[in-house]
Amino acid sequence: MAGQTLQSYLVYLLSEAERQVNRQLAAQFRDEGVPVEYWRILQALADGHGHSVGELAKAVLMNHPTLTKTLDRMVSEALVYRRQSTGDRRRIAVYAATRGRALLRRLDAQAVEHQNLIVDAFGVNETSHLMHQLQDLLRCLAMDDTRACDN
Repeated sequence: MAGQTLQSYLVYLLSEAERQVNRQLAAQFRDEGVPVEYWRILQALADGHGHSVGELAKAVLMNHPTLTKTLDRMVSEALVYRRQSTGDRRRIAVYAATRGRALLRRLDAQAVEHQNLIVDAFGVNETSHLMHQLQDLLRCLAMDDTRACDN
């Protein structure tokens, strides 16, 4: 492995692709003045069930402290709100506010437009194949023994 370039490692290519895609999506969201993380959070809350910060952190790929700070900003912007869970009074759930749901509709339209640009550039079949391959990779990596992945 010595002497290989950085670009020959899967972890590097995945990170660089994620960085480029997020940078482009952030440019799409620039007119709304919100970061990509707002869209991911609102998307995770779109089911209307309310989620704990721990559940959200996992769903939106953010660490707990960063998510908490982001949620604080979103609460102050009236995009989300916190409320005691009806099933468990010790649990605080986060919900999308009316203003947050309206923002999500606008952001979703821009995210679809962004994905369509990728599909146009990369191809329908290639994009679909890549998405399936990444889903398979994630499923495989989630297993305790990655050698058990069947492909």
